Amino acid sequence: MAPISVLIVDDDTRILTIFAEVVASAPGLRLAGTAGDLPQGRRLLVELRPDVLLVDLGLPSGSGIELIRHAHLHLPATDVMVVSVFGDDAHIMASLEAGATGYLLKDSDPADLAAAVRALRAGGSPISPVIARHLLQRLAPAPAGPVDGDALLSPQERQVLTYSAKGFSFEEIARMLGVSRHTVMTYVKRSYRKLQVHSKTEAIYEARKLGLVRD
Repeated sequence: MAPISVLIVDDDTRILTIFAEVVASAPGLRLAGTAGDLPQGRRLLVELRPDVLLVDLGLPSGSGIELIRHAHLHLPATDVMVVSVFGDDAHIMASLEAGATGYLLKDSDPADLAAAVRALRAGGSPISPVIARHLLQRLAPAPAGPVDGDALLSPQERQVLTYSAKGFSFEEIARMLGVSRHTVMTYVKRSYRKLQVHSKTEAIYEARKLGLVRD
């Protein structure tokens, strides 16, 4: 199997040297080239057509996002991984939307770089733990505040659930409340919707948790 060819684009000469040494010495990887700015990086990307592009975002002559987008549009066989000091939402999302499938922060251990390149080429998405946390927090639903049960259900809806919990049928509840069965069912359906349930058993269970129904 041919080694994985890697192009590294970074304006930090110290980082560039470290990454180049890691790639060049790693089994199964081949250093295709290095570049310190956007124009040179674009030229090498087109000429070399590497298997993997490792790119910084803050280049002195432009953004690495441009290289990511170019690779995504014109070199679909090239996998792109960002290696950057930027870990904020704006840079993360811009990189992923441009076509990057991996994102490492520069404070990651350089020794892990070779494994990350192999994982990327194998179809994975190597991401620094901090970046993964950002993404999970972005996708997580907004935390719900404390539920005020009394405000959640109307007095009639609570009363119907209370009678249901005691074993009365909807017809019996209608007679006790002096309303039609249709009205009772309206209260029941509203309760289900507000409690986000689909059955009487679930409704009673949730109502008990909220302190709305007591045996």
